Formats: sequence, structure tokens, C-alpha cells
Amino acid sequence: MVLKCLMTSKFVTIFVVSFDIFMASYSCISFLRAINFDLAVTELVEGDSSRKIVEIICRTSWLKSENQCGRIERVLKVHNMQKTLARFEEYREMVKIKASKLQKKHPRCLADGNELLRFYGTTVACSLGLNGSSSLCLSEKCCVCRIIRNGFSAKKELKGGIGVFTTSTSGRAFESIEIFGDEPSLRKALIVCRVIAGRVHRPLENIQEMAAQTGFDSLAGKVGLYSNIEELYLLNPRALLPCFVVICKP
Repeated sequence: MVLKCLMTSKFVTIFVVSFDIFMASYSCISFLRAINFDLAVTELVEGDSSRKIVEIICRTSWLKSENQCGRIERVLKVHNMQKTLARFEEYREMVKIKASKLQKKHPRCLADGNELLRFYGTTVACSLGLNGSSSLCLSEKCCVCRIIRNGFSAKKELKGGIGVFTTSTSGRAFESIEIFGDEPSLRKALIVCRVIAGRVHRPLENIQEMAAQTGFDSLAGKVGLYSNIEELYLLNPRALLPCFVVICKP
């Protein structure tokens, strides 16, 4: 799998190779999840090689003013159901077929649907992953459990009526998390996702109007140096596959 990672070139090789390694076990885990629904996540403990990689991915993109070492409390690996993986792959094929019919060909769309690694900022309301807890809670307030169980929602995860908001950096995703009112049980969390970006439209002044036009699979909300897409709106929630959850300290 060739994974395009929109971060500094210094870390791209590490991310691509490492992400392939710890994604290789997904087929086996998916089978186990099919026969044991409670095996939704496993905690990656301190010293685990996969955890180290996730920490590197997150910490290299924290804002410089932030405390890079103390923010991460625990890292969870998501074990998606087989039907969730199938839905994600079906969407990839749909994007590839649509791209093949365009007069102007987009090589990345034709190859893998233009798959990227992105961050999604959200909240968790339960003790998921703590002390070996691997099952999902049923609280509607717990966005992490709801997303892992049902996938991203076109109604609940849309931002500004556009699409599911993702970022190329953990710092920007963390900034985007909103907690309203007095909710002491809510914790900020980052979901590391594989996304099928497909055909991306670059920023416009009125991005809401652009979302209504056809032919694009995602919209770039902000483009940084070297044309890196810092903010990306996925127009179809099926385009996202949660892989890891990083729960942050209060």
C-alpha cells in the first residue's frame, strides 16, 4: 500500500513503512472481531512498537507551543468489523471507477482512490481502553465509541454543513475539538484515520457552494506550504476508516 502522508518530507518514509507494518495484522483481528464483538479496541502499552509509531506521528505535528511529551495518555488500536472494512473498500472502488471515466485522469485516484492518513478530533466519555477495557459504551455523548461502532455519520460529524473535517496535523485536529457546557466526563481524543480523498477540490471563497457541485469527493479547506492540504472535508462519511485512537490528558 502506498500511503501519501501530508507532513514534512523528513518523516514520510517512516510513516509509510511503519504504517504498512502495523496495518498488516488487520485481517486476522477483523476475523476475531467478527466472532467477538467486544474486541473493539486494544490498548497499546508503553514501549509497544506500534504505540511508538503513533506517538511519533502525533507529536511531530503538535503545535510548537504545546507540551509534546505530556499530552498523550493512552493509545488504542481499533479492530474494525469486517463489514466496516468492506464498506471502506467498496467506497474506494467507487471512487476509482468514477475517476476512470473522467477525461482528465488523476493517477492517485486510479491507483488507490487517493488514500491519505488524516486526524479527526473528537471526544470520549467512557473509560475505553483503560485497565484492559475493550468494549464500546452505549452513551450518545461518547463520540469515539459511536464512530467505532457505526462509522462516521453524515448528520453528526459534518462540520459547517460541508463534510467530515480532518487535518494533516494532530495539533490542528486537537484545536478543532469543541466541548460545550459542563461535561467533566468528556475527554479530548484524536482518531487516526485512513481516508479515501478521491478527487480533491482546492479552496474557494465560498466553500459551501462548492460542496453542492458534483465530481469531487473532498474539499481542501486550507492548503499550506508546498501545496500540502492541511484541512480536508470528506464529502462521504464512508471515506473514513478509524485505525487508532489517541486519548489526551485533561
